[in-house]
Amino acid sequence: MQTKKTYTLQEATKKLEHYCAYQERCHKEVVQKLRDMRMIPEAIDVIVVHLLQHNFLNEERFAKTFVSGKFRIKAWGRRRLTFEMKQKDIGKVNINQALATISDVEYIDYFNDLAEKRANLLKEPNKYKKKKKFVDYFLYRGWEPHLVYDKANELIK
Repeated sequence: MQTKKTYTLQEATKKLEHYCAYQERCHKEVVQKLRDMRMIPEAIDVIVVHLLQHNFLNEERFAKTFVSGKFRIKAWGRRRLTFEMKQKDIGKVNINQALATISDVEYIDYFNDLAEKRANLLKEPNKYKKKKKFVDYFLYRGWEPHLVYDKANELIK
């Protein structure tokens, strides 16, 4: 029978400092990690406060890096970014600040480049199926429907 390791408050604090220093984390991830370590709620509160005071945990910074990375690397649109951050219990103010880091011009340019590449990749002879695949691809990634449909009609004829 295996027993899970138990942690003292100091050990758990050090472990979570490393956890947060390695990569930006949101409060929800940190609390879940502490629960997985079987810490009591009072200890969780003490550790989270410590991480906040020593700037290991910063939700605004997390939201900005999350938006930047997912937009540039995974090509997610604003709707998907907003949805995913709401899933992580990020506040509305932080979500809006993070989304504001992407300029409208940059957003549209990125979408246009991505749309052209995607349209060229699709090798579907039926134009309706091709449009559907194109639209599904971008809607899944959280791009605004009006942008997607306009671009689909423009590129696929």
